[in-house]
Amino acid sequence: MAVQSGVYRGVPAEERVAERRTRLMEATLAVWAEPATRTTMTRICAAAGLSERYFYESFHNLDEALTAVLDAVAVEIEERATAASEAASDDPAERVRASVHAFVDMLVEDPRKGRVAIIEAGAMPALRQRRTELLHHFARRSAEESRVLWDGPRRSEHDDEIAGALFIGGMAELVARWLSGSLAATPEEIVDAAARSFLGLYR
Repeated sequence: MAVQSGVYRGVPAEERVAERRTRLMEATLAVWAEPATRTTMTRICAAAGLSERYFYESFHNLDEALTAVLDAVAVEIEERATAASEAASDDPAERVRASVHAFVDMLVEDPRKGRVAIIEAGAMPALRQRRTELLHHFARRSAEESRVLWDGPRRSEHDDEIAGALFIGGMAELVARWLSGSLAATPEEIVDAAARSFLGLYR
């Protein structure tokens, strides 16, 4: 009896491809976040329980898989921080704190995401440029958010960009030290410090 083209056990081909990509993304995150393990396509496929054939179904090479994970983490950070800010009160300080809290909560829930995005990506030549682009993006978003919080620019756009670079650069260093264990701090201390920094730069 013929099987309908593109359907296997009732699951369409595109859904199977998406499910395998999800498994490979999770495996890439898991392998990449382990500092004692060299990140290779072979290890990722083993962790995902898939052959290399399926790796190439989703990615052209290892760097593309790593970039996809890095971008996915960045999207999650932005979505969670934005949603938390919008759900908070109209008070700018409360919105800043809610946004930072959402980011830190994400790192507490899954430290691997912070490790690959902030620590490991910076150590890999092929990923450094993308990591830098994302840091610049978040710096610009910080400047834009400040204008929303205080209903318009409080200083020149150039000064806002400088403040954004200081905030995101400082935040990246703070989180890198926290996640690596070289800085002893509670999540609440990280939130407090980051919120004070943002308010000090923009208020």
